[in-house]
Amino acid sequence: MAHPALAGRGAVVTGAGGGIGAALAARLVAEGARVVVNDVDADACARTAEAIGATPVPGDCASAEGVAALVAAATESLGRIDVYCANAGIDRTRADSLQLEDAEWTRMFEVNVRAHVRAAQLLVPGWVADHEAGGPGGRFVVTASAAGLLTMIGAAAYSTTKHAAVGFAEWLSITYGGRGVAVQAICPQGVQTAMLEQAGPLKDLLSHDEALTPEAVADAWVAALEEDRFLVLPHPEVAGYYAARAADTDRWLAGMRRLQTKVDGLAGA
Repeated sequence: MAHPALAGRGAVVTGAGGGIGAALAARLVAEGARVVVNDVDADACARTAEAIGATPVPGDCASAEGVAALVAAATESLGRIDVYCANAGIDRTRADSLQLEDAEWTRMFEVNVRAHVRAAQLLVPGWVADHEAGGPGGRFVVTASAAGLLTMIGAAAYSTTKHAAVGFAEWLSITYGGRGVAVQAICPQGVQTAMLEQAGPLKDLLSHDEALTPEAVADAWVAALEEDRFLVLPHPEVAGYYAARAADTDRWLAGMRRLQTKVDGLAGA
């Protein structure tokens, strides 16, 4: 049976050309939602749309102009946007991530953080007004990462931007969660996507608690709707790691440094 929070809703999924985004879009369609898919890769966007019966709106969801165009086109297609899955994300990590070029840091902030902020700026006021008028409001879903809760070894910009993505989602929930805007942050570890395959010596570390399929991540999100949980943890082990990090941060950091030494050894092998 279709989930009542999704059935008949108008939904947008960014970064839906493959991976988690395509899986979220497919699950939304299966739950009875009307879906617009977006990706900077127009061909991939079209393939996903054709495969699942969605409407493709390709383009850059991170720029101010791009997100405005996406929201306008999706609103015209769907009538209204009820669910916005801010899923698009990039990782430009290289061997010495501290020395990543300014342009790469900037691009990762744009896609991994500012895209969420810009979409929320356009959508949230309307959702709040709708709620105040007796309507359902809206749902804003951020695909972050366990790196946004725990930090990812060897990936300075990715870890920083994913922490920022979680932080913005938390702020959004605190500020608007009582005013008709449901907010969730999906924070998986290793997922069977192109990003994992490109992780080099980190691949085994990220897959330590099993590399999930994108479909399993989408399943975890829908399951989290039952209690409307903010944190969606497809890898349940992350909850324990997150609690340990908060309970004794120095001990946690010491353990992470030991992992860093192990990864350094793998990289040099």
